[in-house]
Amino acid sequence: MPQRNDTAIWSGLFRISAESGQTLQAQIRQAIVAAILDRQIAASMPLPSCRILAEKLGVARGTVVLAFQQLVDQGFLVARERRGHFVNPDVLATPAKPHQKAPDQANEIDWKARRKIAASDMPPPAKHENWIKSSYPFVYGQFDPALFPTAEWRECNRMALAVLEIRNWASDMVDRDDPLLIEQIQARLLPRRGIFANPDEIIVTLGAQNALYMLATLLMSKGSKVAMEDPGYPDARSIFRLAGAEIEPVPVDQSGIVTASIPNDSGFVFVTPSHHCPTMVPLSAERRQDLLARANRYNQIIIEDGYDSQLLDEAPQQALKSLDRSGRVVYVGSMSKTLAPGLRLGYIVASAGLISELRALRRFMLRHPPANNQRAVALFLSLGHHEALVRRLSSAFDERRKRLVHAISAFLPEWRSTDSAGGTSLWLEGPRGTDSRSLAEAAASRSVIIEPGDRFFDRTEKPSRFMRLGISSIALQHIEPGIRELATAAGRRPAAA
Repeated sequence: MPQRNDTAIWSGLFRISAESGQTLQAQIRQAIVAAILDRQIAASMPLPSCRILAEKLGVARGTVVLAFQQLVDQGFLVARERRGHFVNPDVLATPAKPHQKAPDQANEIDWKARRKIAASDMPPPAKHENWIKSSYPFVYGQFDPALFPTAEWRECNRMALAVLEIRNWASDMVDRDDPLLIEQIQARLLPRRGIFANPDEIIVTLGAQNALYMLATLLMSKGSKVAMEDPGYPDARSIFRLAGAEIEPVPVDQSGIVTASIPNDSGFVFVTPSHHCPTMVPLSAERRQDLLARANRYNQIIIEDGYDSQLLDEAPQQALKSLDRSGRVVYVGSMSKTLAPGLRLGYIVASAGLISELRALRRFMLRHPPANNQRAVALFLSLGHHEALVRRLSSAFDERRKRLVHAISAFLPEWRSTDSAGGTSLWLEGPRGTDSRSLAEAAASRSVIIEPGDRFFDRTEKPSRFMRLGISSIALQHIEPGIRELATAAGRRPAAA
């Protein structure tokens, strides 16, 4: 622990970066709070003066002054006249953070042995933590900072922080949602998909995966059977298995899920009819009618994931839910592909009886999604910002998709892509013997990120020659050079055994 006012020691406690998403003032506060809670600063030791610390960190003196003042207001520091700033002794009186035990220490608990569900055994997600630093990020499900509506989103968050607005969302809403957001989902989002619902038929979730987890927890148990597209959405498959359900894989062709192959004894059918995950083909009108007829005939519940359906397509299709007359279709929607995946905001549309049960379940899980976020999104929708964003994204992604198809035709002619308009990704099948995982490793060395397609299959022997290329995160001018680099990597990759 430092025992003297050595500015070299103090500057060593700080890691200030202009590239951080935090302001310099916030970084200074975080560094000081961390040092206090880790017992790196003695109560008897004054902090450096604002002038000296500002010089050492290369920031304006006013930035340090404001940081110190806020820490005083929060009770971490005390200001003593003519002596400077010191750590508040009351903070140091609280117990320090416990040190972590060594792995080989006796009596270590084996948490894996005590678990009741095998979440860590499920297939891992596609990991692209550093995608934003890649030159050619063909990743799916991320956003393009250049297209994000920063000014509009800030405006809505500022409005949500007005005094009267805070009174609307700051209290515990227990199992309710922001009524303005429900109204906006009902009026602005659902009609685009041909869905018309009452407020008591809508519940807000923390994204589509949270919606699926709630549905699985409420409706499924050991022995439940869920028919799913194969290839299909891997995380949905894992969520249903965690609930004890058995997955019954159903093949997919150019018209979507092959409904004639759905087992009659499946209690549930999970589908992505607008754009199939991951091939992007839409479910044909004939298959839609057959799927609904089979659900009525065999008493099945259809869980419809509105996968990649938020954008404006050249030939838009209405949701399967819009054709439902029996209440058997449960629609899951999300704003991840339009606003931001990090926002984690989605919704379920279903019969009022099911929504009521979901509200009761959600109360025990998380009560309700953060109300301030709900209000900000509601304002974003009500002011027309989302409509404008959808038009801008749809135009940009349409241009990127066409550029990607052209580049693949020019530089990877042996790869066959799915012929499907719309969506934010392209599904590709390589020549026989292709190993897309080896290709992904070779491509990564050239700063190209792709997603191998084997994770989407629910088979013991997973096909290795497929890959998915996303277009939501890569700039238009980087698509062709990225595919050129990918083609170079493909020429050097080892063939699969």
